[in-house]
Amino acid sequence: MSKYLFILRTMSAETRSPYCITFDDVKKASKQVKGLVRRTPLLEAPSSMNVNDKVFFLKVEAMQRTGSFKFRGALNAVKSQLAETTTEETLAVVTHSSGNHAQALALAAEVCNTEKRPVKATIIMPRGAPAVKIEATKSYGSEVILVDNTTQAREEGAALIVSQRGATFIHPSEDPRVIAGQGTTTLEMLEQLQDLGVDAPDAVIIPVGGGGLASGNAIALRGLLGNKVKIILAEPERLDDAKRSFDAGQHLKHAPGNKLDSVADGLKTTLGTNTWPIVRDLVDDIFTVSEEDILLATKKTWEQVKVCVEPSAGVGVAVAMGKEFNSKYTIEQGIKNVAIILCGGNVDILRTAKKMEDIGL
Repeated sequence: MSKYLFILRTMSAETRSPYCITFDDVKKASKQVKGLVRRTPLLEAPSSMNVNDKVFFLKVEAMQRTGSFKFRGALNAVKSQLAETTTEETLAVVTHSSGNHAQALALAAEVCNTEKRPVKATIIMPRGAPAVKIEATKSYGSEVILVDNTTQAREEGAALIVSQRGATFIHPSEDPRVIAGQGTTTLEMLEQLQDLGVDAPDAVIIPVGGGGLASGNAIALRGLLGNKVKIILAEPERLDDAKRSFDAGQHLKHAPGNKLDSVADGLKTTLGTNTWPIVRDLVDDIFTVSEEDILLATKKTWEQVKVCVEPSAGVGVAVAMGKEFNSKYTIEQGIKNVAIILCGGNVDILRTAKKMEDIGL
């Protein structure tokens, strides 16, 4: 029996958290999504990628259903909403998203839809979203409504569906049920590390955008390992709201004039009022990396791990291989086994490869 499974069963339900979720919420989410989410691989990176005698372990959420970790949170949110309501009327859910969360909520609605309790998802997407993402979202049976590519247009579109249809809005990163669902990544990962003979990671590196993945897994890691693990977030230099907030000790948005021009487009969203306090209090460090380093790390992952990740996932690898992280967290300090969550694999391969070629990679 995994000692982590034992902890999951015996930790007091009365243990509370000052945040929007508790560790108990992550445990509950794990039960709710079991059998429907894919148990994604945990791979030991080839020695050619390791730095300063560290060993890297890659949690490949790029192989999750819909191609990213987002399905975990979307599924937990839909199943939780079903459990909270007893009516047999159709459950209507809505969100706004340009990509991964759109597909995740659409599939979550599809797998939860039954003749006894129908589930219908409506997704508000910007007209400029890639056609392949729009079509993928439609393929799961959801209605897609296209709006102007502005935050106001997306929010107003979702609010209209809530008002007209009584739909439940499921935010991509701020909904507590979504955050708890993302935290189930850690529960799998720690069991898989044990199977590889590693009792626990010394550090875990997580990409951060809106913070759903980062905060859900921070809650899970502290719940299981306390302060025995270093929780490190990874962010592009061009999308540095989390780093700036962390250093300032206050919640900041993107700097004025930031054009949000990063190859890691999945990390453009800023931290929110639910995710920021968790990041502020439970994370040890946030590192930012350049566009060149992101592309290099993504290329190395493609070539050496044989996994097609998106650049947003490459951000975590770039931090792990970078000088700043390895200078600050050393073998001598007990940082040897480092787990990295590869958040997704929804990538335009030709376009990304062209960017790699343009900078001489």
